[in-house]
Amino acid sequence: MASPNIVWHRSQVTPAQRWALSRTRGTVLWLTGFSGCGKSTVAMALEQQLIAWGHLAYVLDGDNVRHGLCANLGFSPADRQENIRRVGAVAKLMADAGLLVICCFISPYRADRQAVRESLAPGDFIEVFVDAPIEVCRQRDPKGLYVKASAAVAAGKGLGFTGIDAPYEAPETPEVHLHTAEQSLDASVAQLQQYLLSSGRLLPSAGGN
Repeated sequence: MASPNIVWHRSQVTPAQRWALSRTRGTVLWLTGFSGCGKSTVAMALEQQLIAWGHLAYVLDGDNVRHGLCANLGFSPADRQENIRRVGAVAKLMADAGLLVICCFISPYRADRQAVRESLAPGDFIEVFVDAPIEVCRQRDPKGLYVKASAAVAAGKGLGFTGIDAPYEAPETPEVHLHTAEQSLDASVAQLQQYLLSSGRLLPSAGGN
């Protein structure tokens, strides 16, 4: 519990001033879905395109944050919740600085994603369901995780792996729904770019968008 002596110090710099520099409205773009659905691939491609257009964007990747910020957390339901809480807090600060923060996390629980949404101003959280059937994700299995998890379950040693022996609560009303088993990477990135433009999250830039 935080000390009652801790107070939030408000910056003398306004969000509008930061947006004018970054040409980007501070936003958290939250990509959720099974391991292997394409979250990181889409996120990295989108980040590259946005930077080319002259916007400040940064990817917070699930694996990357577990090297530092969340290195002490495992994969129990409580640890997963804390992982998302920490990432949400960091993403909020980065968005306040005028970045478009692209978060790619399995984040299997709706309540955890909703908590991040509620910590931000309306419109500053965009939920993106990166939707690929579990069978497709198993076939892709880029890290061999489904094979390892299935073997562990067969041996009576569950790992709490989402889609194998742990649940995934799909978004019910995401702002953007990507069908990555059916559409190309370019189509997925274009769909996200169009949403960001139409929702006013990207301001006119030298890149011509």
